[in-house]
Amino acid sequence: MRSSFTLISAAFLALAASGCDRSGEESTQEPQAQQAAPGFGVYRDYAGEMLPAITVRQADGSELALPALAGRPVLVNLWATWCAPCVTEMPMLDELAQDGLRVVTISQDLTGEEAVGPFFAERDFERLEPWLDPDNALATHYAGGVLPMSIYYDANGQEVWRLLGDLDWTSEEAAALLAEADGS
Repeated sequence: MRSSFTLISAAFLALAASGCDRSGEESTQEPQAQQAAPGFGVYRDYAGEMLPAITVRQADGSELALPALAGRPVLVNLWATWCAPCVTEMPMLDELAQDGLRVVTISQDLTGEEAVGPFFAERDFERLEPWLDPDNALATHYAGGVLPMSIYYDANGQEVWRLLGDLDWTSEEAAALLAEADGS
């Protein structure tokens, strides 16, 4: 069982690595419900899906059950320290979090704290926390194969959209997307 999980994780990371250094270009292809790695862009195929019953952790043992995030809009961001667009997004995501949006960044690094600890130690994030997904349960759940991946949930804990690839989170496009969950 462990070797199957390792193979699945390795396959996900290989797909993510192949796509994470691309720009956020729009896909001209319609997404397929079972497609493993659709193109970059915003997808609403899973709108209405609830926050997954997955728990993430921090190095100190703190845990966060994702369904507990319901109650206000939340942006869940899957990222890795080796993914250049992911690293570029982090300060913008921290700024969003400072503006009141709950932003939960969850590392998909296989080495977990070994990679994420120094990454956070070198930066001065005011709101982002170093959440870890040591079993890559979210990579399996979302089956996107692309990093970064951001999933936006409304206050009821229902998915509004997911973004495959990076985004300038300070842009008008980002503001319009984020307004979709709060009705503004």
